[in-house]
Amino acid sequence: MEEILRGFFARYESNANRVLAGEIDVGETTFAFASDFIAASPAGVMAGKNDESLKTSMEKGYARYRAIGTRELKIRELKITPIDALHFLVRVDWCSVYEVEERPDVIIDFEVHYLVQLRNGEPKIFGWVSGDEEAVLREHGIG
Repeated sequence: MEEILRGFFARYESNANRVLAGEIDVGETTFAFASDFIAASPAGVMAGKNDESLKTSMEKGYARYRAIGTRELKIRELKITPIDALHFLVRVDWCSVYEVEERPDVIIDFEVHYLVQLRNGEPKIFGWVSGDEEAVLREHGIG
């Protein structure tokens, strides 16, 4: 199972970077999400559906990432904790690289905890917990 999850997140990472570079449509990243999902951050908890609203939200998010100079997202480490045979908590330690005018690249490390369910042999993200992204960006003079 670990190999399947690592491959899944490698594909997600690759597609995210291809979206940032304008090589593919953001819709290519929605494969990773279950039909319904939850997300929690300091801003609160929200529930969503993997439909056109997810794609629209992700398009806005990636447009903002490009506007603030996000160049690359890299997975530094994955920690996989099985919950049962079909559910996993996957902690992804990310590294984001930003191009900021007149400064060397800014590198920010962050983590996201993903709730993943195996459905019909394929992993699907049905939830995630993240920190205060806006505060971290402000700390680094981005945004």
